[in-house]
Formats: sequence, C-alpha cells, structure tokens
Amino acid sequence: MDARTLCLGVLQLGDASGYEIKKVFEEGVLSHIYETSFGSIYPALNRLVEDGLAICTEMPQDKRPDKKVYSITPAGRAALAAALQQVPAPDRIRSDFLFILMFGHLVPRPHLERLIDQRINWYRDTLARIDKCDTANWSASAQLFAGLGRTVFTAAAEYLEQNRHLLEQQESPTDRNGPAAAVAE
Repeated sequence: MDARTLCLGVLQLGDASGYEIKKVFEEGVLSHIYETSFGSIYPALNRLVEDGLAICTEMPQDKRPDKKVYSITPAGRAALAAALQQVPAPDRIRSDFLFILMFGHLVPRPHLERLIDQRINWYRDTLARIDKCDTANWSASAQLFAGLGRTVFTAAAEYLEQNRHLLEQQESPTDRNGPAAAVAE
C-alpha cells in the first residue's frame, strides 16, 4: 500500500490531522499491521488535496499554528475503493525479534529468555488494545480484521509460552567458552 491509500483509509474512518493519522499507525487500530512516517504522510496528504481526493480545513488554535484537518471527498472514497480492489502483495513480516530468535544460539540464554518474556508481554498488551476496540458497529470485514489480529497475536503468545522449553535443549554461547565464543563462531 502506498501512503496515499493509507491516508485515504484513515480519512475514511473520520476527519484527521496528519498527526492524528500518524497516531492511528502508532497506537490505533492499524498499529499492528502498518507503519508510516510523517515524511510519507504529509506529502501524501498534499497530493490527495491537489488531486481532489481530500480537502484540508485550517482550524484556529490558541497560541499555536492553525491545525490542518483533512477530510476524504467522494472522489477520494472512489479512489480508495479502487485501490482496495487491487490484488494485495503477499504479507511480509519485518521483525527484529524473529531475526534474533533465528540466531538465538549466538546470544546468552538469559538474554533470549528476557526477549521472549518481553515479546509475550507485547503480544498481550496488543491484545488488550484490540479488545478495547468497540467493534460492535464495525462492518463485517472490519470485524473479520479485528478477529484475525486477535487470533494471530493470541497464537503467537501461546506458542512462545508453550514452546520456550526448547531453549533448555540449546547450549548458550556463554556455556561453552564465555562470551567471546559467541563472537568467534
């Protein structure tokens, strides 16, 4: 998805400033599936306005610059609907945690165990955020989205909890010849 489509999607949920759009990807309903930056959001919003897919209204604020609030137009809704009909790219998972786990035999086991604990807690915190969403009035497809997210994060947390014992079978690099052995391998 390009930044324009992502912004249109958020604006479909309601009017928003660039900052509020960023928050949706940091803490909101889309935070566990997409990341985007201000460096992508603001040029995309400017282009959406230029193309008539969104409008910008400046709202005065006390002792602060005017707040720019963006709204999707009917043409923007049509563009979003067209973009959503494209075949999506395969899902790609970018995960520092999974990379570390792949090469976990090179780090001390206590460090790896802490990372697993932290990841389980992160999954549980994410699940709590998902559960706070009132999905009762969401469309069926949005409810499917929330349910799939809940299922994936629940399964990941449960998998780590139920299979962390596999680390007990793995010799830690510090178990062999001290920390330098991990670097030398």
